Amino acid sequence: MADTSDLRNGLIIKFKNGLYVVTEFQHVKPGKGGAFVRTMLKNLKTGKVLDNTFRSGESLDVVRVQRKKYQFLYKEANGFVLMDNDTYDQITVPAEIIGDASQYLKESTELDILLDDKEEIITVEPPIFVELTVTSTEPGFKGDTATNVLKPATMDTGAIISVPLFVNEGDILKIDTRTGAYVERIKK
Repeated sequence: MADTSDLRNGLIIKFKNGLYVVTEFQHVKPGKGGAFVRTMLKNLKTGKVLDNTFRSGESLDVVRVQRKKYQFLYKEANGFVLMDNDTYDQITVPAEIIGDASQYLKESTELDILLDDKEEIITVEPPIFVELTVTSTEPGFKGDTATNVLKPATMDTGAIISVPLFVNEGDILKIDTRTGAYVERIKK
């Protein structure tokens, strides 16, 4: 059992019947009263951020996790087939564990999987940015640049995102998998 002196960014703890990663923490020693620790905790399943205060010395239930690299091979009806980069073992991960980022995955994309001490999957972390090719979009009209006008574009994975008017079919775009937003056009 650990306590608040062991807190650090990236530490995973069991808290309120869920697994949370510490994203920020601050030890506070006020003039009156006991010291405490302010934390920002992110739920690994839902992604929601929780602001919590622990008393100094309070015990925490730390979860030991293992991070492994897996490669996305293909999609099946019951989930996504991933391959361990070290042992070449294949596993099937349900789509709800990967979440919304699954629509931006192409074959051979590398993912990080967090496993607990029982080798059960805690969460799957896709790469933050991916490069996708535009397969179809409407042509932009010349002179329609007075405002930040966006148009829909279908990517090679089937995802539909909003892009600026200057983007054409065949362009390679950098996409943020957390928000599904266009970041930049990649030069060929």
